[in-house]
Amino acid sequence: MATRTGPAHFLSSFFLLSCLFGLSLATELSFVTCGSVVKLLNVKHNVRLHSHDVSSGQQSVTGVTTVEDSNSYWSVRGNSRAPCHRGTPVKCGQTIRLTHLNTGRNLHSHYFASPLSSNQEVSAFGEEGEGDHLDDWMVQCGGSVWEREEAVRFQHASTDTLLSVTGEQYGRPIHGQREVHAMTGPSQHSLWRAMEGVFMKLCAAHDVFKK
Repeated sequence: MATRTGPAHFLSSFFLLSCLFGLSLATELSFVTCGSVVKLLNVKHNVRLHSHDVSSGQQSVTGVTTVEDSNSYWSVRGNSRAPCHRGTPVKCGQTIRLTHLNTGRNLHSHYFASPLSSNQEVSAFGEEGEGDHLDDWMVQCGGSVWEREEAVRFQHASTDTLLSVTGEQYGRPIHGQREVHAMTGPSQHSLWRAMEGVFMKLCAAHDVFKK
């Protein structure tokens, strides 16, 4: 029996595999979905949200100019009370957690002063994605869902402050990295855009297997 070959069959096979594994090409989705792994760019200061396994107490969160650093990947997950089903679009006003891919700690804030600007401290907290209610952030955006091209804000659910960068730079051992903190009131310092990543998509069974 002859085997089907050619571009049409290749694309069909890729579509089947991408649906089965939930992966999406960067150009396929115009919105951010639950389960996706993304880098977040601060629009004002052109730095990506970053963390690394160096801490004094809680793990530090900074902003870096480097594009290729794998420590800038964050997983989009449900909050401490409600799941976020893989592949579903994140809605404006939805509360999520951002879990650092390499260390499994959640983006976190609390009523402590940040070391450089004395704004509210932001850190990474928890183990293997499990933390507490201070890891919850609400996505502020203008439409119905979090569009990838849109600059959005992340409001800390417990303190109502906004994830921000104002340009303060650390010295050694993380020389040149920017302080990430939380501030009251929206500004250009609190706008973020989804950049590089792997975006999970939701595929219906009849779409996967239709001929």
